[in-house]
Amino acid sequence: MIEITTLSNGLRVVTEAMPGLASASIGIWVLAGGRHERPEQNGIAHFLEHMAFKGTKTRTALQIAEAIEDVGGYINAYTSREMTAYYARVLGPDVPLALDVISDIVLNPVFDQREIEVERNVILQEIGQALDTPDDIIFDWLQEAAYPDQAIGRTILGPSEKVAKFGREDLSRFVSEHYGPDQMILSAAGAVDHAAIVKQAEAIFATRPAILQAAPQIARWEGRERRELKELEQVHFALAFEGPAYRDADLYTAQVYATALGGGMSSRLFQKIREERGLCYSIFAQAGAYDDTGMVTVYAGTSEEEVAGLADLTIDELKRAADDMTEAEVARARAQMKAGLLMGLESPSSRAERMVRNLAIWGRVPGLDEVAERIDAVSRDAVRDYAGRMIAQERNALALYGPAGAAPDLDRLRRRLAA
Repeated sequence: MIEITTLSNGLRVVTEAMPGLASASIGIWVLAGGRHERPEQNGIAHFLEHMAFKGTKTRTALQIAEAIEDVGGYINAYTSREMTAYYARVLGPDVPLALDVISDIVLNPVFDQREIEVERNVILQEIGQALDTPDDIIFDWLQEAAYPDQAIGRTILGPSEKVAKFGREDLSRFVSEHYGPDQMILSAAGAVDHAAIVKQAEAIFATRPAILQAAPQIARWEGRERRELKELEQVHFALAFEGPAYRDADLYTAQVYATALGGGMSSRLFQKIREERGLCYSIFAQAGAYDDTGMVTVYAGTSEEEVAGLADLTIDELKRAADDMTEAEVARARAQMKAGLLMGLESPSSRAERMVRNLAIWGRVPGLDEVAERIDAVSRDAVRDYAGRMIAQERNALALYGPAGAAPDLDRLRRRLAA
C-alpha cells in the first residue's frame, strides 16, 4: 500500500510497505540537478552530492560510513539532470537510523575546505575516466548537440576548469537556492512504517522553511552535430530525435516504438544490422524523457570501415518502421515493457525510485494496472504514426567519437531520411 503525506513546509513523504520483506530502501530525492545550474555553476550539483558524505556538524566522513555499514547496510547517491538522490538500504529495524544519517548529510554538511580539495581531485579523476569511456561520453556529447548552450545540454560532471574553482561558498549557495523541504521527496519502500517515518520526518524537517526555487531554463531542442576524431578501436555513433516529455500523450508510444526498434535481441536494429549484416557488436534504441522535452536515441559501436554503411542502414530501418511495423513487434515490445516494470519492482530500491519520479511528475503514484493499461493502449497504427512524425523532424542530433572521418555528416543523414 502506497501512502503519501505532505508536511506543512512542503516536504512530501511517500512510502510503500512490502509484506514479507526484511529490508528497506529509504532516501531523500532533491528536485534539483544539472539543469538547475547556472552556466558558471556547471558541475556544482554533482560536486555537492560528493561532499554530502564528507562530514556533517555531528558526524565525520568515517562515522557516516560506519553508521550504516555497522548494521550491514549501504549508502549511496547520484546526480541526474533533474534531481539528486541520497539513499540507503538497511534492515527494517534500522530504518530510523538510515533516515537520521541521510537527513544529516543532506541538511547539515560542513563543507570542510580540506575535504573539498580531496573530493575535487576525485571528481577531476572521474571526469578523466569519463573521457576514457567512449560509450559513456558519447551520450554527454549527444545531449550537448541536441541542446547546445543550455543547462539541460551540459554535462552533469561539469568541465574540469569549473570544477577546479568551486569553493565552499559556491556549494552553500546552491544548497540555499535549491535544498528546501518543498523541493524534496522522502521515499521509502520495503519493511517500513509510514506513520513512524512521518513522525521522524516532522521532527527533523519541521523548522526548515520552504524555498521558492526558480524554474529551470526551458529546453530548446536545436539538433546539431559533434564529431570527435580519435584513434580508437571503434567509431561510436549516436543519433537522436526530439521525443515526448513526461506528460506528453506520446510518451508510451515513443517507448514502445524504441523498444521494438532497438530494445533487445529480437528488435529490428539488432536483427538487421548485427545479426544479418554483422556491422556491429552493440546497437540499441531508447526513449528518455524530462519535464519539458525528451529524446529518442539510437546508438551503435562499429568499425571505421563499416560506419557509413551502418549509418545508412539505420536510417533505412527508421523509415521502414513507419511503414511496416507489425502487430507482433508492437505486442512483443509492450510485453517487454510490462515485464521490465514488474521485474524491477521486486526491489524496494526500485519501488522507492518509482514513487519519487511519479510523485514529482504527476503529484501522485499511478497504480501498476493503470500503467499497464497505458502500455497496452499503444497500437501498431499509433507506433507507425509516431515513427513517421519522428523521422520527419528537421533537427536531429548526431554525435560521433573515434576514427569517424568516413562517417556521414548530419546533413547527409537528414537528406536520406527525407528521400
